[in-house]
Amino acid sequence: MRKLFIISAPSGAGKTTLCREALKRFKDITFSISCTTRKPRNGEQDGIDYYFITKEEFKRKIENNKWAEWAEVYGNFYGTSAEFLDTCLSSGKSILLDIDVQGTIQIKKRYPDSITIFIMPPSLEALKTRLESRGTDTRQVIEKRLEAAKKEIEKKDLYRHVIINDQLSRAVSELIEIIESYC
Repeated sequence: MRKLFIISAPSGAGKTTLCREALKRFKDITFSISCTTRKPRNGEQDGIDYYFITKEEFKRKIENNKWAEWAEVYGNFYGTSAEFLDTCLSSGKSILLDIDVQGTIQIKKRYPDSITIFIMPPSLEALKTRLESRGTDTRQVIEKRLEAAKKEIEKKDLYRHVIINDQLSRAVSELIEIIESYC
């Protein structure tokens, strides 16, 4: 049976790692690769981590209603293709989405039966340490991300499931159990 799984978390809470682990376990779930206008981070590849597109192209797709959800975050646009989701679901495929809280709210309006999962960091201090250890953001950007994290955590009750990522192996096990319960 086709399902749309949505995983959200504050930046640095580990959702990308958890999604990768779930996809290793569930070969029949399709990962929805988001589009973004931000520049790739070290090691990121177009078509694998994101589809990296121009702001002009992104805005054209907004005008043509091509996004199932989209948002502007930290000066860059992020979005999920409506055509991709509709095609996968209509062909009977389950999908895993890695999106933020704003995107989840938009997706739930269009796909109300989505299974929503929120990944919590063990603490804001641990989250700050994770963001700093990435080495990809300035101190100012990290502070913005931490402020955004506080607001996102306040919305965790919008999600059907909440996982605290304080120990990766336990968080992975919890995520796999949740997905298995719907398959």
